[in-house]
Amino acid sequence: MIPPASRTDSGRRAEGAAAAYLEAGGWTVLARNWRGGPGELDLVAARGPVLAFVEVKRVDAYGMESLSDSVGPRKRQRVVETAKLFLSLNRQLSMMAQRFDVVAVRGEKVAVHIEGAFGERA
Repeated sequence: MIPPASRTDSGRRAEGAAAAYLEAGGWTVLARNWRGGPGELDLVAARGPVLAFVEVKRVDAYGMESLSDSVGPRKRQRVVETAKLFLSLNRQLSMMAQRFDVVAVRGEKVAVHIEGAFGERA
């Protein structure tokens, strides 16, 4: 089992890789590790008229199969509720098209970016 400090460091590195990937694709990262209400938003990014709430997941030796399990219904609901709170505090962003993405990072590289990974609107 990975010690908590190592898991936190690994998660931060994965979020950094995901942020760099998004920025290279023309996104502006507006928030990282935003905490409020029921949870945390790993990344909030904007590009043009789109606002993406991005859940970042490390993909380990178990591969991509573990990705769908790690963003299950309870996690999705927590992300949606946290996104609603974020928008209530950042009303200038509430008119943008919103979506929920998942970025999987293996090692130091983005393995997959699932745009619109779940379809609930904040």
